[in-house]
Amino acid sequence: MSVLTESSRRSFLKGSAVLGAGLVVGFLIPGANRFARAATDSGFAPNAFLRIAPDSRVTILLGHAEMGQGIWTGLTMLIAEELDADWSKIRVEHAPASAALYGLPAFGGMQITGGSTSTWMEFDRYRQAGAAARLMLIEAAAKRFNVAPSQVRTEAGVVIAGDQRATYGELANEAGQLPVPDPASIKLKDAKDWTLIGKPTKRLDSPEKITGQAKFGMDVQFEGLLTAMVARAPVLGGSVRSFDAQAALAVPGVHKVLQVPTGVAVVADHYWAAKLGRDALKIDWDLGPNAGLDSVTLLQDFRKLATTPGTPASQAGDVSAALAKATKTVDVEYSVPYLAHAPMEPLNCTVRITHAQCEIWTGTQFQTLDQMVAAKITGLKPEQVVIHTQFLGGGFGRRANPTSDFVSEAVQVAHVAGAPVKTVWSREDDIRGGYYRSAFLHHARIGLGPDGLPLAWQHVLVGQSIMAGTMLEASMIKDGIDKTSVEGVADSPYLASLANHRVDLHSPKTGISVLWLRSVGHTHTAFVMESLIDELAAAAGKDPVDYRRTLLKDHPRHLGVLNLAVEKANWQAPLPAGHALGVAVHESFGSYVAQVSEVSQDNLKIRVHRVVCAVDCGIAVNPASIVAQMESCITFGLGFTLHSKVTFKDGQVVQSNYHDYQVLRLNEMPEVQVHILPSTEKPGGIGEAGVPPTAPAVANAVYALTGQRLRELPLQLEGV
Repeated sequence: MSVLTESSRRSFLKGSAVLGAGLVVGFLIPGANRFARAATDSGFAPNAFLRIAPDSRVTILLGHAEMGQGIWTGLTMLIAEELDADWSKIRVEHAPASAALYGLPAFGGMQITGGSTSTWMEFDRYRQAGAAARLMLIEAAAKRFNVAPSQVRTEAGVVIAGDQRATYGELANEAGQLPVPDPASIKLKDAKDWTLIGKPTKRLDSPEKITGQAKFGMDVQFEGLLTAMVARAPVLGGSVRSFDAQAALAVPGVHKVLQVPTGVAVVADHYWAAKLGRDALKIDWDLGPNAGLDSVTLLQDFRKLATTPGTPASQAGDVSAALAKATKTVDVEYSVPYLAHAPMEPLNCTVRITHAQCEIWTGTQFQTLDQMVAAKITGLKPEQVVIHTQFLGGGFGRRANPTSDFVSEAVQVAHVAGAPVKTVWSREDDIRGGYYRSAFLHHARIGLGPDGLPLAWQHVLVGQSIMAGTMLEASMIKDGIDKTSVEGVADSPYLASLANHRVDLHSPKTGISVLWLRSVGHTHTAFVMESLIDELAAAAGKDPVDYRRTLLKDHPRHLGVLNLAVEKANWQAPLPAGHALGVAVHESFGSYVAQVSEVSQDNLKIRVHRVVCAVDCGIAVNPASIVAQMESCITFGLGFTLHSKVTFKDGQVVQSNYHDYQVLRLNEMPEVQVHILPSTEKPGGIGEAGVPPTAPAVANAVYALTGQRLRELPLQLEGV
């Protein structure tokens, strides 16, 4: 951690006067000091900070967005642990947007919430901030009590020396006048002394959400605010030739009909008027070059590419020669469709523009990119764009896209409307509005030796790159390989020690806009790899768990979760008639997850009854949140395992809402058991790591039950 120097501390306090009296502690992201120096002359503010008010309230400002993953609680626990804070007096707020203040080195200095990075990036930094504040409070108390700092201790927001006591609030002003301790002098607690970290803790945002006080983007309302809906081309890449607004303007409540870069906006008093006005528009569309997009043709094109050599992502030995020596060969194709994010809260963004400022209210994962895009549209400086981050009603990656599409559109609408406007997407707009997880096709040819173990592995992936053309291309695409396309295959533990293997990638361009989706490349690579391992076990005549144990013998964390999951699932125990188990284990985002699924068959419908999940995510900061996230990941994963897909016909998305882009229904939800493996490793990501094993665990259980090896998602049983 970098802390404020004495020369900059006064500038920081001056720049933070609006926070009120009390103790304000700043702390910097390592490697981001260039931003701090640039800000020093005009009033310094740190990358993130905590403040303690005279009434002992501790407020944490997070540059990360809370979208249900629990970081408001988990990250705050890190500070509160070292601060010895009174948990009942903790408050959290979304921080403003600022690359200079909240930029993250792992994302090129951008302020973003994604990639399951929040906890592992902040684990040391946030604890050090809490510890620094505690040392300042101790020093202030020592001076007040006229004792040595070594005679002072802290407990639940109170500083104690013998029979003398003072609350943090009572000491906040005095502590705020002291220099921030040098990082070298800060000693963090030993794990054995933790009182918060590792303890199941109720979420800080739950009371607001339960009572309806929590503000999501859709909840934003103020006097003079209008609502807009935009008619967008029915084909991706299409544009407006001309439009007739007469009927739309005749709808009561409609004020304006305006063309914007993405289509035609209807601006009205409220949502219903905007919707009816949009429905009444007559638009002549230029459908553009993608009017012939068809899912069947796309899959055929992918299949042809898979028969040709691609760009090597990982290779060793002589695969062809080794395959020729195999005693048995598995030669198979797997495929997955395009997927929409389909969050519960559709996209929305409120914008108010004046000559000196642009204010934005939205649930966003990518504040500083939104800020830059808005500045370019309005002609303002980025620092004149104020983003009020709201709670996110689901993100799954959709609210962090490299063009800031829904935010830039809303800024365009407000800009041409000359009024504050909330631009709202319907569910149909959301599902048909672009930015999907790419479809992928895998072709694998694997040769087994006499012992039934892999001798050679040839694997070709075909699917669109999500990084090409974005600001992350330079760091994420190397030698023609988008890492996110091949993660989980090219770096698979099953290939790590295999002397003869080759993984190739084709990244075709289709005209379909693609984006990361919760667990990114692992959404398809885990399904394929863990299904393939089951196929190999069957070909070798071995139990799928024992087979994995042999292959993973040099990977203790994989083995740890695998053994825990099968133990808790009673892998060898008898099951009810018509039930079967399947297993999968996968690492992603620094966390290791194994799942055992229990399934049955109802005609041609797959019924998932139980999922037993074991997770090793390193140090478990808040076990309650980890359990909740595993349950959430499994629910999310089951949706696209059993139902979800986006298809194209005549250039248009066929699906439109939850009736035909189906996610998991409440009556389909299985019993979920989550077991956390104790660990002293650094925390890994938890918001996505439970998704990848879900599909293969179910598919493998279906094979055990029916003998049908389903190699395409969503899973669909074939009739006899």
